[in-house]
Amino acid sequence: MAEKSTKPYLIRAIHEWCSDSGLTPYITVQVAEGVRVPMEYVKNGEIVLNVGNDATHRLTIGNDLIQFSARFNGVSRECSVPLEAVTGIFAKENGQGLFFPREAASGSASASPPPETTPPATTPNGGKPKLQVIK
Repeated sequence: MAEKSTKPYLIRAIHEWCSDSGLTPYITVQVAEGVRVPMEYVKNGEIVLNVGNDATHRLTIGNDLIQFSARFNGVSRECSVPLEAVTGIFAKENGQGLFFPREAASGSASASPPPETTPPATTPNGGKPKLQVIK
């Protein structure tokens, strides 16, 4: 019997930790074949997605696939992300989470994985996640 990957269990655990802590879970996704996301938001072959309960509808984190619908610029879109395309899951507010080595797409060389102790270089606001007080 083949050994099961720990990746889906770790993703679900960090998602639950974020939700229980009042933090916003984000995933970084290496866009390749099989990834269904709004392509107009993909930058440098990667997209960062808010997978919080307030941002998604019908979120399912399975052992092979993450599926949900979400609004992008006011338009509901269906998203489907194979787990091998997920390169990290982290809390937007503090950058804490887990980052996984990038898996090679078929027929191409893989990029070097991001360091496991720092948030990804690409975030929705263009820099390191931070909390801002608005008066």
